[in-house]
Amino acid sequence: MSLPKVLTTFLPSDEGVAPLQGLAEIVPGPGGGFQMAREEALEKIADCVGVISQSELRIDAELLDLTPRLKIAANVAIGTDNLALDLMASRGVWATNAHEPLVDPTADCALGLIISLARRLGEAERFVRADQWKRTQHGRWNGVLLSGKTLGLIGYGKIGQAVAKRARAFGMKVIHHRQKTTDDSESRNLEDLLAEADFVSLHTPLTPKTHHLINADRLNLMKRDAFLINAGRGPVVDEEALVKALDSGHMAGAGLDVFENEPTIHPGLFGRENVVLLPHLGGSATESRLEALMVCAENVASVLKGETPPNAVNKLV
Repeated sequence: MSLPKVLTTFLPSDEGVAPLQGLAEIVPGPGGGFQMAREEALEKIADCVGVISQSELRIDAELLDLTPRLKIAANVAIGTDNLALDLMASRGVWATNAHEPLVDPTADCALGLIISLARRLGEAERFVRADQWKRTQHGRWNGVLLSGKTLGLIGYGKIGQAVAKRARAFGMKVIHHRQKTTDDSESRNLEDLLAEADFVSLHTPLTPKTHHLINADRLNLMKRDAFLINAGRGPVVDEEALVKALDSGHMAGAGLDVFENEPTIHPGLFGRENVVLLPHLGGSATESRLEALMVCAENVASVLKGETPPNAVNKLV
């Protein structure tokens, strides 16, 4: 008897999908670090009972109509905004993510962006690579110290707290804002945080309430010498408003690992020495990616065994 099929939108390692050995036939995506195009995924998913993606594949009505056998969609990612959670639940399809393995690498990435902006590392690296370093230039590469600066975290879940831990090791003062009210002395309302912080780092999930949370009005609340960091979800920031704020010189710079319309980036963000741009690599540590894939495979295996997946983010009706 043939095994049930599980689609992966990328080429997985054998170790990563080991929990599915003997339980499922893997239908793999392309190698080379590429992900399967949606059109191809829709063609191949029809007879699959599970799908594992990097969160790039939207699980919506169109897809669900094509795959009546689907039982679970697992994201090798923290975010779940590609998953129509209520619709999936109504159709009997589990949704899961892989949160824990990606906390530390994402926090590392956010701190890396902070350091790069503070010390102008990207700009200096391009200067040297272009063979422009012909003589010593005292003061040419002066940046700012992190010690004594205030980091404002918007979103204070596990990733926000992991960034805070790292920032405190550099002598930074940490304040935070989250939806849940608290009497914590480090807690601020959003407006006060934006006005107080030297670095603002975004770690909130993408929801209708957080879409364009950082807009023109809120950017104007930031200090003129403050930096914005986004290693969370791209559409939390209105990129057009960000470009205008950078054009006006209202802010010192920005470090972005995520974008509003990935992989398309607002053209106004290119060509700026005070902007660091990364290709959504926050969780991309080899060890963490493997662990996250194994978490997803274990969730799919649980469903194939008739069990509740341990990392479910919806509840079947």
